[in-house]
Amino acid sequence: MSRPFDALAPGRSVACVDIGGTKVSVTIASRAGRAAHLAEPTATTGTHDAVAVQVLRMIGLACAAAGIAEEKIDALGVAAAGPFVRRDGLVELASPNLCGALAGRGRGLPNDWHTAVLERPLRARFHDVRVANDCVAALIAERRWGALQGIDHCAYVTWSTGIGTGLCVDGHVLQGRNGNAGHAGHTFVNDDPQSSLCGCGNFGDVEAQVAGSALERRFGVDAATLLAAAQAGEARASTLVDDACRVLGRALYNLVATLDLQRISLGGSVFWHNREFLLPRLRAQLHGRPPALTAGVTLVPAGLGLQVVDYGALALVA
Repeated sequence: MSRPFDALAPGRSVACVDIGGTKVSVTIASRAGRAAHLAEPTATTGTHDAVAVQVLRMIGLACAAAGIAEEKIDALGVAAAGPFVRRDGLVELASPNLCGALAGRGRGLPNDWHTAVLERPLRARFHDVRVANDCVAALIAERRWGALQGIDHCAYVTWSTGIGTGLCVDGHVLQGRNGNAGHAGHTFVNDDPQSSLCGCGNFGDVEAQVAGSALERRFGVDAATLLAAAQAGEARASTLVDDACRVLGRALYNLVATLDLQRISLGGSVFWHNREFLLPRLRAQLHGRPPALTAGVTLVPAGLGLQVVDYGALALVA
C-alpha cells in the first residue's frame, strides 16, 4: 500500500494545516515525507483574525525548521473545524469551540468573535489555498489511504473536543451550500435534562452532551479521567460513559438510517485513546434496529489513527 506522501509529485513542497478546537498543527511535506511539524494551542484571544495570523506564523516557523523558503510552498491544504461562513466566497470559521459570541458568556470563551477570519489572509500569502471541513478532509484521506478504501457509502466521525462528521454517498463526498454538510454534532437525539449549552448556541445537541469539552463542563472531570474511571469499573463513571455512548450511538444510527451507509470510521482523541472500550458500546446502539437499514453496517477505528486530519489536509493538495 502506498504512503500518503507518495501522492505528491517529485519536487513539490506543501503545507498541511489542521485547525481544531484545541490545537493547530502545521506540517511541511514533500514526497520524502514530513520535513517539519509544529503544534500549539489554538488562538482564542485578540482580534478575529488571530487564528489566521497564528497559522501564517506557524507556517513560517515550520518552513524555517524544514529549511524551505515560504515561496517554495506549492499549495496550502487547510482542514478546519466548522461550521463555515462564506464572506465574498472566502471561508471564515464559526466554530463553537473558537468563537465566543455564538453562545455568549455561558461558554466562557475569551473573545467576542462571531467568526474567525481564515481564508482571506492565507490567500494574501499563498497562491493555492484549499480549505475544507476537518472531518470532510479526514473522510477523503480515509477513503484514499485508510479504513474507507473502496467504500462508496460511508462516513468519518470524530469524537474529540467536538463531534464532527464527513459524509460520502454513492461515491460522492458531500459538501453542502457552505461546506457544512455533516454537522451531525449539532443535531438533537433526545431531550437533555441538564440543558447543556453548546458553543454554537444550541442547548442539548449531541456535541453539548458528549464532546470531550462538554463532558468536563457537565461532570466536572476531564474526558480522559472519566473514561479511565469507567474502565476501572467506577459505577458513576460507567453510567455517564454508557449514557454518552447512547447519545453518540443514536447520532450514528441516524446517519446510517438517513444515508444508507455501509461503514463509519471513527477517530478523534476521546475515541482513539479509549477505542477498545468505546467501540463495542457504540456498535451496540445499532443492534436491534431495523435490519433493512443496519444489516452489514460496520463501525471501525480510523485507519489513519490520530493523524487522520493531518493526512486530510494533505489529501486536499496531493
